[in-house]
Amino acid sequence: MQDAEKGGRRRREAPKIGEDSDYDLGVFGWLLIIFAFIVTVLTLPLSICLCLKIVQEYERAIIFRLGRILKGGAKGPGLFFVLPCTDNIVIVDMRTITFDIPPQEILTKDSVTVYVDGVVYYRIQNAVLAVANITNAHLATRLLAQTTLRNVLGTKNLSQILSDREEIAHSMQCTLDEATDDWGIMVERVEIKDVKLPIQLQRAMAAEAEATREARAKVIAAEGEMNASRALKEASMVITESPAALQLRYLQTLTTIAAEKNSTIVFPLPIDMLQSMMRMKQ
Repeated sequence: MQDAEKGGRRRREAPKIGEDSDYDLGVFGWLLIIFAFIVTVLTLPLSICLCLKIVQEYERAIIFRLGRILKGGAKGPGLFFVLPCTDNIVIVDMRTITFDIPPQEILTKDSVTVYVDGVVYYRIQNAVLAVANITNAHLATRLLAQTTLRNVLGTKNLSQILSDREEIAHSMQCTLDEATDDWGIMVERVEIKDVKLPIQLQRAMAAEAEATREARAKVIAAEGEMNASRALKEASMVITESPAALQLRYLQTLTTIAAEKNSTIVFPLPIDMLQSMMRMKQ
């Protein structure tokens, strides 16, 4: 049980199909098989072309003899023998298959309409179940993936869909893997490709983000003005205590202006002279 639950997924034991079907053919069925075998022997070597089949390394062959799966399940890879007229072969590809989930229009939990698409990676793990338990395993898996995507995202908010893609993909993988066990399919990976928002919602979110940034900029500018006013206040107190500091400030300003290549002429006027002129007017 611990091995079956490894990776957060619990896989059920596959039903035993084709274990003892050779013994249920009946007398007439065995007579047909014997007759097909005799015909094959009598028409050698021409019958070899119909009796010998080859499947690739990534394929498995399901043999139906008189409508029943042969004992042992899937055959291959390699060369095997079949009887003409009585045997029917179904070839199953065991490689990983990838398909895109078409964009689905989804109404989120907070009543926002979004378009979401994804990609699913799966492969057939049990060829017998994929042939005997369902008509079209690939089509059923694709339809189930679309439905699962809508059901899972319908319980999420917009912020969760945009930020928790990995968690949503893992939840979809577990749901799909559990549902496709009876079909002999194992879902290996699910990914959310893109989340498309309506244009009006994009504009609203952009306006909200811009307003938030402007508000932060104003707060920072106000804090800078406050710090600058405090520094100017402290500087004025220092200059008031030392009048010579003001003259030094004049000289520093002249040096800064002279460093720039311009035609501005600055003539510093001592504050003491201005104060004496103001007293004479009074």
